[in-house]
Amino acid sequence: MKNTLLFLFQLSILTLISGGANYIVKIMHLPIPGSVLGMIALYLCLTKGIIKIKYIERASLFLINHLALFFIPFAVGFMTYGDLIRTSGIQLLLMIAGSTIIGLAVTSGISQFLSEKETIKHERSESV
Repeated sequence: MKNTLLFLFQLSILTLISGGANYIVKIMHLPIPGSVLGMIALYLCLTKGIIKIKYIERASLFLINHLALFFIPFAVGFMTYGDLIRTSGIQLLLMIAGSTIIGLAVTSGISQFLSEKETIKHERSESV
């Protein structure tokens, strides 16, 4: 019973952040999806210590483990666009592949930059 209540509490935290972000996007007419704003808000809350990882860890792991189930509605909806895929499939595939490659390159570049910056910072603190 305790584990169930803990899980529901953690899930409610994630739901509140997501719902709040969606609400903010809706009322402020922001040009980004609410889910993206929610992830940014969650990241900021975790890095600033407002939310501790232990407050959301169990629910987050559950959602990640069952992530494939969230793609079923997308796959079913995707089947209704057969004509579009037949006429513009190659262009869509090229755009998806290109944006994926660009996203990976930018992410790896930022990660490498931050890793090098942290290494330099760590080396300076050891030399003092």
